[in-house]
Formats: sequence, C-alpha cells, structure tokens
Amino acid sequence: MFAETVCLVSFGLVAYHHLVYPVALRALARGATAPADASGAERSDLPSITLIVPAHNEERFIAAKVRNCAELDYPEGRLRTVIVCDGCTDETVERAQAELDQLGERAAHITLVAHAVNRGKVAVLNGAIAECDSGLVALSDASAELPADALAKAGSRFARNPYAFLTGVYSMPSATEAQALYWRYQTRLKQDEAALDSPFGAHGAFYVFPRARFTPLERDTINDDVILPMRIVESGLRGVYDASIVVVEREGDRPVDDLRRRQRLGAGAIQQTLRLRSLADPRRPGLAFVFLSGKALRAIMPFVLLVMLLTSLALASASPFFAFLAFAQVVVYAVGAMGMSIPQFSNLPGVRPIAYLVGGYSAAGYGALRYLLGGYRAPWTRVAAPSRFSGADDELLTGSAAAGKRALDIVVASLGLVALAILFVPIALAIKFESKGPIFYRQLRVGLRTPRESRLFYLTKFRTMRSDAEAKSGAVWATERDPRITRIGNFLRKSRLDELPQCLDVLRGDMSIVGPRPERPQFFAMLEREIPFYSERTYGVKPGITGLAQVELPYDSSVEDVRAKVLRDHAYALHVSAPGKWLSTDLGIMFRTFAVMILGKGR
Repeated sequence: MFAETVCLVSFGLVAYHHLVYPVALRALARGATAPADASGAERSDLPSITLIVPAHNEERFIAAKVRNCAELDYPEGRLRTVIVCDGCTDETVERAQAELDQLGERAAHITLVAHAVNRGKVAVLNGAIAECDSGLVALSDASAELPADALAKAGSRFARNPYAFLTGVYSMPSATEAQALYWRYQTRLKQDEAALDSPFGAHGAFYVFPRARFTPLERDTINDDVILPMRIVESGLRGVYDASIVVVEREGDRPVDDLRRRQRLGAGAIQQTLRLRSLADPRRPGLAFVFLSGKALRAIMPFVLLVMLLTSLALASASPFFAFLAFAQVVVYAVGAMGMSIPQFSNLPGVRPIAYLVGGYSAAGYGALRYLLGGYRAPWTRVAAPSRFSGADDELLTGSAAAGKRALDIVVASLGLVALAILFVPIALAIKFESKGPIFYRQLRVGLRTPRESRLFYLTKFRTMRSDAEAKSGAVWATERDPRITRIGNFLRKSRLDELPQCLDVLRGDMSIVGPRPERPQFFAMLEREIPFYSERTYGVKPGITGLAQVELPYDSSVEDVRAKVLRDHAYALHVSAPGKWLSTDLGIMFRTFAVMILGKGR
C-alpha cells in the first residue's frame, strides 16, 4: 500500500507540474492586471544606468559585443558601460581594446577593466556593482546582442514605476528544434508569471535592476540571474518581462554544452528553492503559486520521476495500470537515450523533443544531486572551440554521444544507489562483525587524462581486506587467495557488490559505469615505464566501474596482467569513438558484468 501511494503521488506531481500548472497559470494570468507600460517617458526623465558585461575567455564574441554596446541608444552622459575581463587567458582583452580604439569617440562611455587573476563571475558582479553610482544597473552576457533601444525602453519603465527588475525575451537563432520548443515554452511561462505577479528570475543575457536595491551575492551563487532579481522581489516589488526587448544569443549550444547548462540549472534550482523559500509567502498568492508549483516542484522533478519509475516497476505485476505506467516510462527513456546516442534514430519524427526532455532531466538531476552532496561549484568557464576533446570534460566522445553516455551513467548509477540502499545494512553489519575497521575503503586513483592534466580522485568501495592490509608491505597488488581478504570481502569481490559505492563516484563525474579500470598513482609511473602507451588508456576516457578488460580478465596481480588489459582498454576506446557504437558496446559490457555478478566469477 505504501509503494502504491508513493507511485500515485509521484504520478500526480508529474502530471500536475507538466499539464495542470501551465494551464492554471495561463488562466490566472489572463485575469490579472499587468504592470503599467511607461514607455512614453521623456528622454530627459531617464535615470542614469551602468551596463556591466562580465567576460572570461570571450575572444569569439567580445569585438561584436563592444560594437553592440557602442550602438546602444541612451541620453549622452547617463550611460556608462563597463566590460570586466576576469583573468582571461585568450585574446579577449586585446580584441576588446582593438575594437575600442577603432570606434573612438563612439565608444567613449565604455571602460575596459582587465583583472589578471580569475576571481569568478559572482566576485566580478559584486565588485563591479559596488562601484556603480548610477540609478540603474544592467547586466548582459558577452555573447548576447542587445537591440539598440533596449536600455531606453528599460529606463523608460523605471522612470515611472519602482520595479524590482526588468528582463527581455531570449532568442537563440542557432537553436535546435528541441531547444527552440523549450525556449518558446519558457517565454510563455515567464509572460504568464509576469502578468500574475513577477517573472521568476531574469534571462542572464540581459536584465536591469535598481542599484539601491542590490545586496551582494553569496560567493557560491550558481544562477545570479535568479537569486539577484528575486531577492529584490522579496522586498515587495514585482519584475517586468518586456516582450518588445528581444535579446539575441549568438553562441549556439552543442548538445553536450546544453547538458552542462542543464546541470547548472538543476543545481541552481535546488539552491534557489532553499534560499528563496520566503517567496512561498501566502500574502502574495500569485508569487507563492509560481514558486511552489513551478520552481520548487521543478527543482525536485528529476527525483520525483526516478521514484515514479522505480515504484511502478516494483508494482508492475500488481495491476495493469502500474504495468502500463512502467512500460510507458521505459519506452520514453529508451527512446530518449537512443535519440541522444544514435544520430539516425534522432531524425525520426518526435524523437528529438523526447531526447531533449530525457537528457535535460537527467542532467538537471545530476546537477541537483551534486549540489546536495556538496560537490557542485558555480562554474565560470567558456567552452573552447571544437577540437578532438570538445565534449564534456574533454572526453573522447563528443556531442550527442557524450551526452547520451553521461545520461546512461546517471540512470544506471541512480539504480545502483537504490540497490546500495537496500543492501547497505546487511553488508555493513557483515563487514563490521568479521573485522575491525571502516565499512568503506577510500583510495586515491588516476582518473580522466586530458591534454592539460591528469585528474586524481578518491574511489569509494566496501572494504574487503583487513584494515591493516598494507600497513607493513605498502601498496601491493592482490594475489590469488590473498590472506588479507576477509571472508565477506571474498564474497563481495566475487559478486562485485564491493563496487556499488562507486555509483557515487559516477554521479560526481569522476567515473563512468563502463571504462578502463582506474589505477593507483603508486603503480602508474612504474606501469608507464613498463608498458608502451599505458598512459593513453584513460586519455579522453573516464575510468569505469566495469569495462571490457574487467569482464574478460581477473584482477591485476602482475605487470603482465596489466599489459593484457591495456590492449582491451584501447580496443574499448576505438569502439566508443566510432559513431553509434558506444551504446551497444556499453550495454554489452553491462550485461556481461551482470553475468559475472550472478555467477560469482569476480575476484
């Protein structure tokens, strides 16, 4: 009965958020009074304004942004533009200065500030806004093109009304079909939110707010374009969504870049829900409705979807309804995963929107989980120009293949954590009863290698050896019938259950479900000397919980064992780098791993 209730509640929340809420919001917005349009204010009444453009490695867009700022129409002497270059390592500063020199007097209101050390976007905003003495502050991205009258329209609004903030419509000409559909949906929601009370957050490409209302942002703020304006809304003011100001985003998202953005939004959504919880105040019912039904519920939606899937699968044999619900979800997720990973399949009608939705929720859930586990840091990076390592985290896979593999990792690791939750108590008790020491064993391993660095991380497993196993010998390989391995440890190794905690390492992004085995740094240098091309085994490929080498060969006990595995690691890299091959390769290795677990053939 409990599982049925949880499943039905989850299903109700999903249906409410995606179907009922947008319709109810539209109905309520039609009956609400929209903010007055004071666009007819005289130019002499327009308040002073400072436009701040934070930039980090924006060499592709900065010259066009400088020209765009120079073309903005605003009364002379009332506009100041500050372009803040934050520790740029490319030619952003040089190209911006060259454009300023060429524009001459037309760019007299533009100041270029270059910080030698990268401080982060939040620090840039806090510092730059603190130095403003204007009535209004406008923030804009370096890759966004503003219409010439954007500031004049915003200033005209604020000249007559004390608004919390103003933002415009976000346009992305290079968007895919799925992205365009998503942004049309978001635009309609923001218009309805604004009509009911206030749009929940602004578009980071361009928004304006009163300088006097600004309070410094916390250093770990993820989405400044939500936290900053909504903190002003908390004071009792409302925001404006001006559909006549169309801001064009010149940078197109590749699929993997879009998923990274959705990870940030997922983490930011959790942070916003926690930090802006006062917006659920019933004294502002419209805003409370938007916050609870829209933003807060959206923040936890990836977890709601996962709970609905797991409970419906568990109840599939109980009734036709739960069986159909489970079947429908499996089909949707399968179509989404195939749409992200197989280009030919994604061209079928209706597949791309499903793939975008599944990938988006997977990425958002991953970002939210990282934030809750304390592993998410607000990024301030610019995507490099396409290269061999142009996928997420410089991986060998790029584009939709990288996005699909990451989505599969998140789904399988999440299911692994469910198994971990079920098995944790009996495994933990067995480990503690047999030998003294911790339940988990953490060990430093070599992770993904890129053209710039070799990454290290701490791998987490159930402890299978005595806690003093290497106290006298130091780091050594395990051997056949190793006396250091406990009886429960031997069972855990044969069944591969000792690997379950590594699902957390996968969700953190340190590992993949399938990939080469992560090696200990103590052995890495020695193996690199002994085995040709050893170091390239994780070049652009994250290490995995399981892999081709792991399912075909036993644990390493000598250099020769490793030599045999290296060949399979490189063979795996060749397979996954072939278009459309990674999914069948990874699924095949996963099925073989399950067979090893069931038959107890692990070591």
